[in-house]
Amino acid sequence: MSIALSHRVKRIKPSPTLAVTARAARLRAEGQDIIGLGAGEPDFDTPAHIAEAGIAAIKGGFTRYTNVDGTPELKDAIIAKFRRDNELSYGRSQILVSAGAKHTIFNLMMALLDPTDEVVIPAPYWVSYPDMALLADGIPVFIDAGAEQGYKINAAQLESAITPRTRLFILNSPSNPTGAGYTRGELEALGAVLARHPRVIIGTDDMYEHIWWGPEPFCSLVTACPSLYDRTVTINGVSKSYAMTGWRIGYCGGPAELIGAMATIQGQSTSNPTSISQKAATIALNGDQRCVGEMTQAFKARHDFIVKGLNSLRGVSCLPGFGTFYAFANVAQAMANLGCFDDNDFAERLITEALVAVVPGSGFGAPRHMRLSFACSMATLEKALERMRKVLG
Repeated sequence: MSIALSHRVKRIKPSPTLAVTARAARLRAEGQDIIGLGAGEPDFDTPAHIAEAGIAAIKGGFTRYTNVDGTPELKDAIIAKFRRDNELSYGRSQILVSAGAKHTIFNLMMALLDPTDEVVIPAPYWVSYPDMALLADGIPVFIDAGAEQGYKINAAQLESAITPRTRLFILNSPSNPTGAGYTRGELEALGAVLARHPRVIIGTDDMYEHIWWGPEPFCSLVTACPSLYDRTVTINGVSKSYAMTGWRIGYCGGPAELIGAMATIQGQSTSNPTSISQKAATIALNGDQRCVGEMTQAFKARHDFIVKGLNSLRGVSCLPGFGTFYAFANVAQAMANLGCFDDNDFAERLITEALVAVVPGSGFGAPRHMRLSFACSMATLEKALERMRKVLG
């Protein structure tokens, strides 16, 4: 029997990063020695003091429903974080806690978009932005930014992309997949464009804020452009900076009316995020931050190693990033050398011949590229480069 599925679900495709990770796991289960560089997940354990807070919550019986939009104590910790790190001031009614930042962004699009509303998305982009826009009946509109401009859009491109139907602009800095980050000056230039289009709501995905080594301190868009405060949703979470991917806590600050609508959607879909995870996230945000710096230092060393190694491979070119734990390499010449017809074919050659799993760049809106996660040990990266060199030269 064939079941008729909704038109909504037929518009979207599975996440390529999750698909690569799942395939690598299947091949390992079959006995193949696959190196997986697909998943964006730190290899560090959650810091002990944070994990202990979760254990204490279980033992203390904090295992029941909480407020749909998050516990007051976690909201207060988020408010303090925004004030401390971003010079942003919010009240509790302006904060929403969700089951990961992906959930936060999904809530935002569902609360904001009507059919034919456009969502402006710089490319390369995180794989889920376009599909979430489609699920919300919106229309993704892409701005291409190649290696020649450091994978960052400029003000003129943004101005050209905005139309009377533009409802949302999404900015991710530093970027998954490229690691590119915007300077304060670059954000101010984009902000000047957005100031001329008051109907456009802005979502800033700052998930990798603390995994940063750019030439100047990290700056969020509304920090650089305070006049956009009333229509900007600043999105973050604990998954990456604190090695808490499985705890599933994301959060945002923004206009109370929009945050309230997002909370209503959450109340009719998932309800509250996990109670014990909220306890752990509170400790993460309020506690000693040295663990974040230590992990970032390790990521920077891996970044320097993998970028240099990739640039030594025949037909591969990789720009250094400002942060995250991803390297995004142009493999157009390597594809030609191997006779590959697209980057999916190229990734297939790597996983079958080098036993290295990477994510094709087309999933991020950048064909002829590949994304590699260096959220793994240096020894694993060394082995991966050795294997790729045997195939690519």
